[in-house]
Amino acid sequence: MSDQTAQTMDYAEHERTYAGFINFSKVGTIALLNIMVCLVLFTFGGTAGSIFGTIFVLATLAAAAVGLAMGDRGWIPSAGVFVLTGLMAIITAS
Repeated sequence: MSDQTAQTMDYAEHERTYAGFINFSKVGTIALLNIMVCLVLFTFGGTAGSIFGTIFVLATLAAAAVGLAMGDRGWIPSAGVFVLTGLMAIITAS
């Protein structure tokens, strides 16, 4: 015997949670790719690569924090740091 007082699903909250999960996935994926490029800097960049690698790891953490707070366009700060890190990896590895 059921009592007919069960609440219905809160679809708005469900969609908000899903959007947050997708945003976290985008920001996290770009941040992990950036960490991999920083590891390349540490490995092949010499002293300059180690210094810039450290700077870009810290920048990645800051960009990820800002990106998670931004919402739908939160991947943009992490992508910007990723591009800069990639360029620095190309310059220091040469």
